[in-house]
Amino acid sequence: MAEPRENWSSRTGFIIAAVGSAVGLGNIWRFPYVAYDNGGGAFMVPYLIALLTAGIPLLFLDYIIGHKYRAAAPRAYKKMVKSAQFVGWWQTLVSFVIAIYYAAVIVWAGSYMVFSFGQKWGEDTTTFFVSDFVQHTGDLTSVFVPQMFIGLLIVWALAMLIMFGGIRKGVELANKICIPLLIVLFGIMVFKAVNLPGAEIGLNAFFEPNWERMKDPNVWLAAYGHVFFSLSVGFGIMVTYASYLKRNTNLTGAGLVVGFANSSFELIAGIGIFAAIGFMAMSTGQEVSEVASGGVGLAFFVFPKIISTMGSSGDFIGFLFFGSLVVAGISSLVSILEVPISAFQDKFDWSRKKAVAAIGGVCAVISIAAFSTGSSLVLVDVIDHFANNIGIVAGGLMSIVWVTWFNRHKIPGLLEHINRISSVKLGGAWVFMLTVITPTVLTIALGLKLINLVQEPYEGYSTTILLLFGWGVVVFFGLGAFILSRIRGHHDDEDDESRLIDDAH
Repeated sequence: MAEPRENWSSRTGFIIAAVGSAVGLGNIWRFPYVAYDNGGGAFMVPYLIALLTAGIPLLFLDYIIGHKYRAAAPRAYKKMVKSAQFVGWWQTLVSFVIAIYYAAVIVWAGSYMVFSFGQKWGEDTTTFFVSDFVQHTGDLTSVFVPQMFIGLLIVWALAMLIMFGGIRKGVELANKICIPLLIVLFGIMVFKAVNLPGAEIGLNAFFEPNWERMKDPNVWLAAYGHVFFSLSVGFGIMVTYASYLKRNTNLTGAGLVVGFANSSFELIAGIGIFAAIGFMAMSTGQEVSEVASGGVGLAFFVFPKIISTMGSSGDFIGFLFFGSLVVAGISSLVSILEVPISAFQDKFDWSRKKAVAAIGGVCAVISIAAFSTGSSLVLVDVIDHFANNIGIVAGGLMSIVWVTWFNRHKIPGLLEHINRISSVKLGGAWVFMLTVITPTVLTIALGLKLINLVQEPYEGYSTTILLLFGWGVVVFFGLGAFILSRIRGHHDDEDDESRLIDDAH
């Protein structure tokens, strides 16, 4: 007997969880640098256009599919178009892989929360992170790193505890704690940062519009690419989350709240990060361009340096910054894990506990085995690059092409479903953006990235590493999705029947 499908306690509970998923590490360490690097204040124009013409339209598509077909990504796509089950499994496997390495980054941030007290990283922050902490050797290595092992055990124990709680008592409750906590921690950090001497230097660099950059197509691609990753669309999360909504939930209203809440947080993150970078530039006599960076470099090389220039008061700001990374990371990890857990529940009619134990357990074992070694920095970098730039982009593109190009007859039914229950009605403009603008941009972005990856090895890594953990991961998405689509599921006959009814309507 199948368990009844769980629901969020309310629309607010869903919105908090969706914001918790969208607001992740990328908002804090990726967006500020992408904006600064692509025209500063002027970047806001392509960013907002990208949000309205690609991010939110695709978010709405994910919501409709999850809510209408009331299932995780593979089953929801299959109930709509039988062959589209492949897309759902592709997206599910992308989430599965991201969960495995995302935990390692949360451990890095959690460790640095502790290192902030007494500023344990010393003078040379880069060497401390690379050599002393993650014990990176530049290649694949089996050096055992005890602090990573212990940290990963803690992160996975916490993640499994949340997932065992289910949707209301696990995922929703965790987000109701994480999101207010994140706002408080990060809010205090930003307030402290903007009051530092030299903060205005960083803020001027961040906001000063370079209108010339808007003529560069790469800036527009960067805007679309960032919005796409930032909103958690294209890898099954929002399809899965929407499937737990009650039947008459206002979908477009919720989508707009999530989209703009996520963007507002990114803007606030940019203000906090660049205020701190301005302070460091003034303290050390450097230019902002010499200090600014994104990703791992910003969080673990630059920010500890900024903290070190603040004296003992930097301990508290360090704790707030890395604490924010941990909280944002946990709320995102929970949403990423929910995708494969829910998908396997649907496919094989597993109980919640069995799905969490099996899928969460496999993720945890692989994650602890792979990232408790000196290879963690290489693995995170390579897998993240391929999973994001190929896995997520291809997953989003396939979902659009399968639904809106090859099965256009489905569009009126999708529109009718969302408009019947939503405050903001969708029509021709949404269909145009979804069928023309979004797939065009995604195709260009994916094409350019593939050409770039073929022409030059990513970050100069060896062919072996790139084949195994880069291209190998992409093959895993495709092959895994193909095999899982071919395995007969518990609900196949029922789904075939409901698809015939859906087509008749």
